[in-house]
Amino acid sequence: MKHELFEFLNTDLQFIKGVGPVLASRFDEVLGGRRVLDFLLHRPAYIRARGVTECVTDATPGDVVTIPLLVMSHRAGGVFRGHRRPTQIVCNDRMGNTVMVQFFNVNFLDYWLQKLPVGQWRMISGKLERGGRPTINHPDFIEEMQHADKIPSIQAIYPSGEGLTQKTFANVRDQIFTALPERLRDSDTDICEFFDALRHVHYPESNDDLMANSPYMVKLAYWELLAHQMAIVISRRSRADARNRRVVRPKKYELLSRFYDALPFELTGAQSRTVNEIFTDLGRDIPMMRLVQGDVGSGKTIVALAAAIKMAESGAQTALLAPTDTLAQQHYAKIKPMCDKIGIVCDVLTGRDKGVCRREKLVSLRSGRTKIVVGTHALFSDDVEYKDLGLVIIDEQHRFGVSQREALRAKGNNPDILALSATPIPRTLSMTIYGDMDVSIINEKPAGRLPIKTTKLSITRLDELLARLRPQVDAGAQVFWVCPLVMESDASDMTAAHARYDQLCKIFPNTGLVHGQMDKKQRDAIMARFAAPDSDMHILVATTVIEVGIDVPHATIIVIENAERFGLAALHQLRGRVGRGNMQSYCILLYGRGIGEDGLRRLDVLTETDDGFAIAEQDLIMRGTGELLGTRQSGWINYHFVDYARHRDLFKLAASAARDMSSPSQTVRDLMFIFNRGVGISA
Repeated sequence: MKHELFEFLNTDLQFIKGVGPVLASRFDEVLGGRRVLDFLLHRPAYIRARGVTECVTDATPGDVVTIPLLVMSHRAGGVFRGHRRPTQIVCNDRMGNTVMVQFFNVNFLDYWLQKLPVGQWRMISGKLERGGRPTINHPDFIEEMQHADKIPSIQAIYPSGEGLTQKTFANVRDQIFTALPERLRDSDTDICEFFDALRHVHYPESNDDLMANSPYMVKLAYWELLAHQMAIVISRRSRADARNRRVVRPKKYELLSRFYDALPFELTGAQSRTVNEIFTDLGRDIPMMRLVQGDVGSGKTIVALAAAIKMAESGAQTALLAPTDTLAQQHYAKIKPMCDKIGIVCDVLTGRDKGVCRREKLVSLRSGRTKIVVGTHALFSDDVEYKDLGLVIIDEQHRFGVSQREALRAKGNNPDILALSATPIPRTLSMTIYGDMDVSIINEKPAGRLPIKTTKLSITRLDELLARLRPQVDAGAQVFWVCPLVMESDASDMTAAHARYDQLCKIFPNTGLVHGQMDKKQRDAIMARFAAPDSDMHILVATTVIEVGIDVPHATIIVIENAERFGLAALHQLRGRVGRGNMQSYCILLYGRGIGEDGLRRLDVLTETDDGFAIAEQDLIMRGTGELLGTRQSGWINYHFVDYARHRDLFKLAASAARDMSSPSQTVRDLMFIFNRGVGISA
């Protein structure tokens, strides 16, 4: 990677003109990072055509139109007799038809007076609504006639978040791609071809350019898979390298017998088999790299704890990495009492730990006193030191790539790696996705767990469902109610969490709400309240933020709205939020009026089986472009350009190409830097 390009890709987005630190932090939430590189890997979801029309009667309500309008008058907004009125700009089109332009932020009247002066023509672009009269609410573009060409005829629409407009995305994109050619001046042809394909995806001419089978998407998908497979090859070669062999740690303490004596149940056959496979690995001079795949509720945590206790018998430490603060705290709450009985120190470390509290925890880790630490990415922060990190356990493996594993692994002297995943991977893909790991499968559930009764139900029977829930809630049942959207949208007929929450609160006063746009501390507090054994919250309305990382054994009912819009893997994960105790649990799949044949097939699969591996195979067969609304893969690795169903042949091609390389070429090194986001393995 050329130094100048390297520096540019690592540039913080706050230094892009028009962004600044506030918008950069909002980009961070959406992109999973706040650098130019993070933006480039965030592709548009679709394009929006902006048809130019001279007359409003030629347009259809709901269309996005670009139309010249003559400003006739202004009507100031404000609060009148208790009702909030918008600022209204009365306009005429070329044929004299009245068009109302409305703004609901009434504090900016002076701005709109200046932007839309009476008696002047303006080119205005936005979504046309038609109530009593044609209306455009909050236009996307307002330009003077001589600058009408600034309004794009085709607009790439990016997956966004609160406080980020499509204009902001377009501004950042334009500045990045204007600056790229100079940085690529001395780069090799192949990496220039990569950025050319990336440009076509960020500037699509039609929705076909964003489809998985477009030539640009196929190229990017192959390069992404090649970078990932090369990282896998390097990791596996590194493990086998004689220089990385280690002395097997001798046993110093007798702890496992105490652990088994303290367990209130017997391990299942699958758990025992997996524990034995792990212990065999720990006894070898090659560091372990093992993935434990187990369906939701199969008991992976106990298996992981057994491995940590085994490591503590040699005096070494274990770090358990969880993807969220909530899941880290839940693991800690489960593991700590067991560690207390055995007599070893267990602690939790997340980004929330500050000041004296954090320093005390770091000292305990550095001294070796803490034998098991549970936490988030904070576990591989620069100031975290371990005396002897022997084992790294990574929960929800699909949330962490090879590079993240390596960053934590670097904290010790070739520690063993044990990864856990509750998302079953079809066997046809497991070797190419987790090719650097040995795989154990836990395919039994603990004794006493009852199968979740799953039914599908039309949204037209919502009132009937609410009536049936009433006695259940009165008897103390806890209910998850999952909605696909946070807020209502004119572009979608799907149910929004806020709207359903408002409705349910009128029927069930003790109802909570969580979603991804909330403040993280507030969201975690509500989840913790719902999960408390003596919780007074009966219903939790949520988006898919609860798909992973919340364990409520007392919750026995989950309702999933617009279930036909979710992928099978996502539905199976959501269903796994209940059935975690010994009580009978239920999953109700509410489907919309416009459900199609594919949607019904997915729901039928869920009602017929709770075998995660069978569901994963069906998911791969049926999958179009992935998860909710076809925008992302559910479970599995969060690739940027790869579609599991449509790029299956590319997996094998990339894996074969990576294995055949004695060492990665400069292009592959550059691609590894890009797709590993500049951390961990870069060859």
